[in-house]
Amino acid sequence: MSSNRTKVGIVGLGRWAKVLTRAAKQSNSIEIVSGFSRTEDKRTEFEREFGVRGVPDMATMLADPEIKGVILTVPNEQHLPVAREVAKAGKHVYTEKPIASTLEEGLEIESLEKTYGVTVTVGHSARLMAGLREIKKRIDAGELGRVAFIEANFSNERALELTPQTWRWYKDKAPGGPLSQLAIHQFDVVHYLGGEIAEVSAMSSKLSPVGAEVDDQSMTLLKFADGKVAYVGSCWTSPGIYCVRVFGSKGLMHFEIDFGTWDTPDKIHESATLYIQRGKDGYAKREELKIAKSDMFRAELEMFADSIASNKPAELSADNGNVALAVVYAALRSLERNGQAVKIADIIKEHQAKI
Repeated sequence: MSSNRTKVGIVGLGRWAKVLTRAAKQSNSIEIVSGFSRTEDKRTEFEREFGVRGVPDMATMLADPEIKGVILTVPNEQHLPVAREVAKAGKHVYTEKPIASTLEEGLEIESLEKTYGVTVTVGHSARLMAGLREIKKRIDAGELGRVAFIEANFSNERALELTPQTWRWYKDKAPGGPLSQLAIHQFDVVHYLGGEIAEVSAMSSKLSPVGAEVDDQSMTLLKFADGKVAYVGSCWTSPGIYCVRVFGSKGLMHFEIDFGTWDTPDKIHESATLYIQRGKDGYAKREELKIAKSDMFRAELEMFADSIASNKPAELSADNGNVALAVVYAALRSLERNGQAVKIADIIKEHQAKI
């Protein structure tokens, strides 16, 4: 490993911190050297497992001149206060998705860049999967012709496991159920593949027998500024799936992963499906494409390191993070209005006014 790796800290030492730390250990450009949790046992365990020194408080981490940025894997409602503390210390910020628990807080996090001269990177890692990068490359090269329609789905069985003791049971913690917890990944992906999203409409329902407050089925329709449309579905009562399909005038492409590989992205290419179907070719003439080995979690951390070095926002920017969250808000507003279309610009303007 390079001795010139960008050194960062990490806050919140739960399961996801472990996933990201494993990814960082495979990188030549970023190194996690300090970890903080309010629980001493977690700090001790994390240091023993990963060799990352634990610190007793945030102040100790932020006072370390060696540390150039901090990764946040804390609960959503803590993103803004922790990000603000990090930015005030002149350290760059990486936060897991969603950018914040509310759009107002997300917009405030974005404003930290100008206020303190730091960058904010948001962990919308799905767009970094090699299969989706290949689709984007072929869209940009014109191989699919004019893209008119995108469909995406991200589903799992989470609703069947909910109890009143789990935070996702409650509307105020997980609004829309899979809409805010799973579909938000795909909102960022279709924004990446399709460009500016203009308006959103949605429908949802509750079919799980467990009795949670939240809906467990969601369907969101998106219209883009250039006229193309997209559908994002998310079911919380079905075996896990992650898939994206893009339809163009010259061809279509389909990408699907084995949901069991989500936490081990370096294995995704071994079982994922990627194909292209051109022109008037039928099902039998689909061309299966090789998927390159990649690691979306390592890639997002390396983007964070690059943004620290350049002091410029990464592709996984705060702005893009807020667009994905604004789509969630627009979809929730549409649900309140029985499926009426809601403009993204209106949602962002409304919440900017509340800051």
